[in-house]
Amino acid sequence: MIFLKLFAESFVFAMDALRQNKLRTTLSLLGITIGIFSIIAVFSAVDTLSDNLNKSVSKLGSNTIFIQKMPWIFEDDFPWWKYNQRPALKIRDMEELENRMQTAQGIYYQSWLANRTIKYESKSVDNVTITAVSINYNKTRPLEFQEGRYFTDNESRGGAPVAMIGHAVAEGLFLDASLAEGKMIKIFGRNVRVVGVYVKEGDDPLGISHDNVITLPINFAQQLIDVESDRYDSQIVVKGHEGISEAAVESELEGAMRSIRRIQPNQEDNFAINKSTMISDQFDQVFKVLHTVGFIIGLFSILVGGFGIANIMFVSVKERTNIIGIQKSLGAKNYFILFQFLFEAISLCVMGGVLGIILVYAGTFAVKSAWDLQINLYLKNIIFGVSASVSIGIIAGIVPAWFAARLDPVEAIRTN
Repeated sequence: MIFLKLFAESFVFAMDALRQNKLRTTLSLLGITIGIFSIIAVFSAVDTLSDNLNKSVSKLGSNTIFIQKMPWIFEDDFPWWKYNQRPALKIRDMEELENRMQTAQGIYYQSWLANRTIKYESKSVDNVTITAVSINYNKTRPLEFQEGRYFTDNESRGGAPVAMIGHAVAEGLFLDASLAEGKMIKIFGRNVRVVGVYVKEGDDPLGISHDNVITLPINFAQQLIDVESDRYDSQIVVKGHEGISEAAVESELEGAMRSIRRIQPNQEDNFAINKSTMISDQFDQVFKVLHTVGFIIGLFSILVGGFGIANIMFVSVKERTNIIGIQKSLGAKNYFILFQFLFEAISLCVMGGVLGIILVYAGTFAVKSAWDLQINLYLKNIIFGVSASVSIGIIAGIVPAWFAARLDPVEAIRTN
């Protein structure tokens, strides 16, 4: 009980010293506040970017593999001309895969054309992406509709002039997306009936969104363009069954494609197998570097604040040497003196850390209001900020506090 009482009295002495030196306290807080604000702000920005990009990558689907002409990540020693000489993907390749693969839940063929203008009466929308897909598109990528539906098997096989359109396209053409279903729009001079409107997905850092997309059945698109031409990017997408590993699906897929294209055992693949994990792995490496850089930047800021507090604590010890001597002559223990200055340093750092966190929190609202961007402020970053504040307080205050606790009471009283 006596120890706890002395502990509490040390804390009261520390708080009283901070109140009596308001200017010095404010300047000390400023340094540590900037340091904590810097490190938490950088971590929060990196976490927000990471979450947005990973959320975007997740739209590609789990256990989903993309067969394309070009790889997403190029090897340094692979000549560019070899990629260009690869044959384009054909619808026949997809049909053969459907017949051969046992691990696939769904397989579809897709081609797309970017930067197209779509018209409805006197209205038009620019920079629309038109994509042509086979019937199993909805089995590999989850689709949500605000209005209408996905096209039927009969519409797909018969090449019916139907389309599903993105929310931004629907608003641009009809002002209200709910009015789009059943309307006829012009695509390549042909009348096409809107059977569905995708839900609004919003901006996406990787551009993986249906908002500005029109989806057509592949058999209808073949009546308008050569969907297998190299002029249009094409791919075959394969989604594995639940419970089957991506590695097993990839292994069967690679073997089936080599067989379909009659590639000899000693020959290289003339197609690329791409996966969403390739993108996420690259992002993870980048974010590790960003976290490290952010930690170093914040660490330097905190260290500057810590040195400032340590310097001020030495000044405080010097100013109160006479008082320390009187306290010790009246029986004050060394730990009582030590706790006074240690609590003073820790309190400064904790208050600075809390102010830094409040500034970051306020900054998240400012960013959201100015750019409509949600910043993620995670509890782990807040805990890290508070922990860093306490640690800096202990490190910055322990030496001055120890020096104060070791003062000789007679010599201390004589000090003016």
